[in-house]
Amino acid sequence: MGRDLTIGRWLCDRARATPGRVAIEHGGVAHTYGELHRAAHAAAGRLRDASVGERIAVLSANRPEYVVIVFAAALDGLVVVPLNWRQSPDELAYQLAHCGARWLVTEDALEALAREALARAPGAELVSIEELADIGGPTAAGRGTATGGCGAGPAGVEDATPLFVFYTSGTTGRPKGALLSHANVFWTNLSFDRMAEVTADDVVLQVLPQFHVGGWNCQPLLAWWKGATVVLEHTFDASSVLDLVQERRVTTMMGVPAIYQFLATHERFDATDLTSLRYVLVGGAPMPGTLLRRWQDRGVRILQGYGLTEASPNVLCLPAEDAAGHLGWAGKPYPHVDVGLSDPLTGALLDGPATGELVVRGPNVFLGYWQDEEATALATRGGWLRTGDVAERDGEGFYRIRDRLKDMYISGGENVYPAEIETVLAAHPDIAEAAVIAVRDDRWGEAGLAVVVRAGGSSLGAEEVRAWCAGRLGSYKVPRAVRFADALPRSATGKVDKAELRSRYGSEPPA
Repeated sequence: MGRDLTIGRWLCDRARATPGRVAIEHGGVAHTYGELHRAAHAAAGRLRDASVGERIAVLSANRPEYVVIVFAAALDGLVVVPLNWRQSPDELAYQLAHCGARWLVTEDALEALAREALARAPGAELVSIEELADIGGPTAAGRGTATGGCGAGPAGVEDATPLFVFYTSGTTGRPKGALLSHANVFWTNLSFDRMAEVTADDVVLQVLPQFHVGGWNCQPLLAWWKGATVVLEHTFDASSVLDLVQERRVTTMMGVPAIYQFLATHERFDATDLTSLRYVLVGGAPMPGTLLRRWQDRGVRILQGYGLTEASPNVLCLPAEDAAGHLGWAGKPYPHVDVGLSDPLTGALLDGPATGELVVRGPNVFLGYWQDEEATALATRGGWLRTGDVAERDGEGFYRIRDRLKDMYISGGENVYPAEIETVLAAHPDIAEAAVIAVRDDRWGEAGLAVVVRAGGSSLGAEEVRAWCAGRLGSYKVPRAVRFADALPRSATGKVDKAELRSRYGSEPPA
């Protein structure tokens, strides 16, 4: 196995070449590549001394210490398991137990949530991210020249070595851990750069959460590979983003449509100087035409795309020059990525203009699901990754997503699987049965609507149903609306007829 594609080498090479260049700005504090390199090596040493095992879980909002941990893990051959701080303690506990992490690294602001999760899944030690990955205080250009540990790749770490486990929700109601290798990360960033280039002169604004694969492989890691500066925001705030774009002369950023909607509707959007932006990237869901035109009217080039965690995530890209003529389309495959359409029933690949299940093949496709061979086998067929999305391909080779084979919807860029919500609803003593469908939402794109059948004699109300879910699910999974029915419609085979539910309730507003 080779060691030329390992991610730890990216930092070593950059620190050796340009140690004084600013790698991260966070909260008004700058950190150079030399300092990031030194901090990563120090953290890697602490991880080795502590014998933490193969996997470490991280529960934190965006911060430089998180970056230090990822590079430290890359140097040591460890696997980082980013956990979603928007999820409930029960959800986090399942993922901690499933991945078998012996350390849960968290920040002070999330310590209470971390302790609640550990109380449900004992076995991991709670560790402070501030203490593990100290990157230091304010810096000046030229400081931080440590270059030790650079070479042909970190010892014992190979291209095929796993680097991340990202948990994704599943149709069975339990999330699955998608395992990404160093090579997966390398190739998806290389292909990304060939369509949406980042240069050493770029100032990249990072607002996507670092518990998402896009928080690493949709610009940030590429920026650190190329020697650019990443302005890292703790969490998204529209007012702060507009200030940073203007004051720091941000050149590019990545976001889901909801982020661009919040910015476009902010009272200062029209007055903010956006001329520094070379382009912005959109992913996670289709961008509405009105929103697209709103940004284009401000002179901003929009690059759209499609991806999924199992593909690290980049699959399709629609360049700015094609946006107007292909409104609603996701684009063509990234370089080094093969995309096809298969017959959902037979699996046969379809030629020419066609509609079928979108399938993906390439060095960006994941290693499989952690400790789930059955799910891995179901997700792959004949060397292709099955996305579960139905797509259309036109005569020019452009693709657009038409429907989903998986019973999933996207709310504010977050994948939400109704089966997971339905499992929680079914556990309520006053609910006989329930089903969840997606309805359109002006702010989030899509939102959940729960159709509930009360248990006999119950007077359960909608807000009680939502409160039950809020205590057990991440906020973005809680149904925005609840409707009550005497019974759920069923097909001839006894399955809940969701097509009928969509016909009855799909055009309703979510609240």
